[in-house]
Amino acid sequence: MFEPVIAPSGTLLGLLQRGRGDGTLHALTAPRDEALAALNHCVLSDPRHDWQVENRSLYYARLYLDLHGELGEIERHLFDPEDLIDTDESRTGLALSVLGHLASYGRRDALDLLRRYAACGGSWAWALDELALRDDDAGLRSLAEPVLARFPADAEADLAAAVRDAYEPRPWRLWAEDPRPHVGARVRAAQEAGSFDRWQRQMRPAGPRPEWSVQAVFAWAQEGFERGAVLYVPAARCLSAVAGPEDRPEIVRAAQDGTDGARCTALRYLADTHDPDALDLVEAAVESPSRAVVDAALDAFERMRTVAAVERARRWAHRPDALGAAAGRMLACRGAASDGELVLHALREALRGDGPDAPTLWPLVDGAGRLGIACAAPVLRHIYRETASSHLRGHAARALAATDPSFAAGFAVECLWDCEESTREIAARHAETGDARVVDQLRRLAADPAEEDEVQTAVRSRIGPDAPAL
Repeated sequence: MFEPVIAPSGTLLGLLQRGRGDGTLHALTAPRDEALAALNHCVLSDPRHDWQVENRSLYYARLYLDLHGELGEIERHLFDPEDLIDTDESRTGLALSVLGHLASYGRRDALDLLRRYAACGGSWAWALDELALRDDDAGLRSLAEPVLARFPADAEADLAAAVRDAYEPRPWRLWAEDPRPHVGARVRAAQEAGSFDRWQRQMRPAGPRPEWSVQAVFAWAQEGFERGAVLYVPAARCLSAVAGPEDRPEIVRAAQDGTDGARCTALRYLADTHDPDALDLVEAAVESPSRAVVDAALDAFERMRTVAAVERARRWAHRPDALGAAAGRMLACRGAASDGELVLHALREALRGDGPDAPTLWPLVDGAGRLGIACAAPVLRHIYRETASSHLRGHAARALAATDPSFAAGFAVECLWDCEESTREIAARHAETGDARVVDQLRRLAADPAEEDEVQTAVRSRIGPDAPAL
């Protein structure tokens, strides 16, 4: 999948791509054709940087409902000939999830479209999972034959894998009860084969054993490194089982000048066990020419919980390199209020150097909120507006709630329409109710069966019988 192209944050398309609440509010006041064009663009060209964790489907489905949007563009996208060539779920997953939500809201056209796609589409398994949550038994039973027809008689292993790996097992359980031999008996055989295969894999575990030596663990980690597999984290855990006090000199030597796999493993192990030399070894490792060793050293350092690690972070925070940046993140997570200036400096430097979507911003944004750094509010507002990550925007909203007195009357209002449920929850707890839109949206969220329990709990704390009058 190509990296999505995100429009500027001040445009309707840019707002909708980011999943911001202002995107919905602007779309509802824009010309309907323009709003639907931007909405279809988002659904058909998934704008998420990480489509597996960021939410957009409920957000877009609600906007389709509000705009009374037709599904013709989604239909053309799903049944385009490219669907037979590009089997990546990221091409159709968002559209199918939107259809699933629309079906749960009673849109019959969305349900029929999901059924058709499950019968003949490329990402049929995703569509079937959506139907498993929304369709009735009769609708699911009607799909048994077209789905099983995807697996010829000589592909029983593929059928067993599909049954075993199904995210929602309900359709397969229904089909297993079918009295027809070519349906019920075949699905039951696939279920048994999948269970047997799972049992066989459990009986043949791979990897290190407690009886291994320290050198064997290092060799295993290096073998993984050479074939492109990152094994130093499980290897470090294995060292905890096989290493004794007498092995410490060997592990320290590996952390100083071992192979990349061994050095990463040793650094992780020594940091996790709070070895007195771990911090010095981390400082030496960040000078390594190997990017893997540098990253492992930084990761090991940021996992440390000791007072000594925090003290060292205060010394390193002024460094203009990766270790200085890691020290800033350490202080954001575990520093005291007196470290606010260092955390704010790290936040500004990360935003200036890496932009509003940098992964390094996450702990720094959280740290600004945790430490209550009031003068960080302008930076946090910029990140909130510009980041394409809806998760990072949610973290910025949480930090603004703790640092910005204007949050309740400002960003908290639009957050009630945000794509992330955690952000809507923050808004439900903080948004000022002087704005009539806030009261109406709180009531809508309270009555929406698709809304998350945490959001509805927060809403009820504002509009329930024991809540202050709105």
